[in-house]
Amino acid sequence: MGAGLDRRDFMRWGMIVGGAAAALSVLPKQAFAFEPVPVKLDECLGMSPLAMAEKSLLVQESWKTIQTFLAQIGDWKIRQLTESILQNPAPTFMERYLEHGAKEELRRALLKAGLLDEKAIPPGADFPPKLADPKKTPQPFVSTPGSGYQSHHAYPGGVATHTALNLKASLGLYQGYIEVYGYGLNKDVVIASQALHDLHKPWVFQWQDDCSSRTELTLAGTGEHHTYSIAESMYRGLPPEIVVAQACAHQHPGTDKEEAEPVAWIKAAAVFAGKDPVKEGYLSRSGATLPVPRAQENFVCHLGDHDFVLTVPAAKWLIPVMGNIAVKSYGMNEADLKGKKFNAFRNFVFSRASIMKLYYIYSTGGEEAVADAVKRIVTE
Repeated sequence: MGAGLDRRDFMRWGMIVGGAAAALSVLPKQAFAFEPVPVKLDECLGMSPLAMAEKSLLVQESWKTIQTFLAQIGDWKIRQLTESILQNPAPTFMERYLEHGAKEELRRALLKAGLLDEKAIPPGADFPPKLADPKKTPQPFVSTPGSGYQSHHAYPGGVATHTALNLKASLGLYQGYIEVYGYGLNKDVVIASQALHDLHKPWVFQWQDDCSSRTELTLAGTGEHHTYSIAESMYRGLPPEIVVAQACAHQHPGTDKEEAEPVAWIKAAAVFAGKDPVKEGYLSRSGATLPVPRAQENFVCHLGDHDFVLTVPAAKWLIPVMGNIAVKSYGMNEADLKGKKFNAFRNFVFSRASIMKLYYIYSTGGEEAVADAVKRIVTE
């Protein structure tokens, strides 16, 4: 069972299922179970992001799902390395930039290669993100949000739910290829690349004092976490086929224009990691494309990372609804909605129910149904 949960909690949770379904009878017949026992508003406002994640059935089950998939990696070295990275997703490649002036040299190298836009990352920006120790993750993977604070899975543990869903999608494609086309891809590459595709979100999306997360910068044309994650896989010695598939999470190599994006991310990551992308096998001999013929696992990793297609707009549409509920049912004012009180409230609720489940309730039952669901998570 997940941290902070015991057998009695699960028994209470089971009894709540029926009550939740009855209260939401305006919806299709489905049990909307959230958590064993609702908490008072003041209690959830005082909880840390890690405590929220540790006490969330949703997050803990997602973390266990990830572990189950990692156990299916056949190569024990790859399995061990992938598991160790997710247990401690520390930006170890930053060991190369501890000396005075090293970060400025890094910046100049990226600028020279055309991989850094000074408008996106001006001098003096929080780049790379603050870091106390390159051997220690700023926060556990399991407490990390899945994206920017107004985007998908923006709650403690969001990256775990996002990754668990993506792994299920990727393995669904893997199995479908066997059943329909009659051949199997490299399962180790499919699992490891997807499991690691967001490994440096714990570094990039650090929780702030107001209970929001750090704002991500854009590097080499995408969110900076992507380049850092690829660099970490390079630096820790994962096989090139996994690194390349991981790089394709944000774009596939189906056309020259599209392929130019993962090529740029690999080049930028190689600068961070101190690697030659051609010699290491991350790029073709020309350095202009991915290794050819292009591996199908690259496309599966990309397709598996499409959870965002729905989860981004779901967050955009649901967060204002949560604001309305916070005002109407929990006595918050406009100032509260812009600060720590509302942020902590929504973090707790989302970590227990997920934005997706609440958006489903909203799309089928309206704001009143969402308010009823929230009351089963947080009491006044």
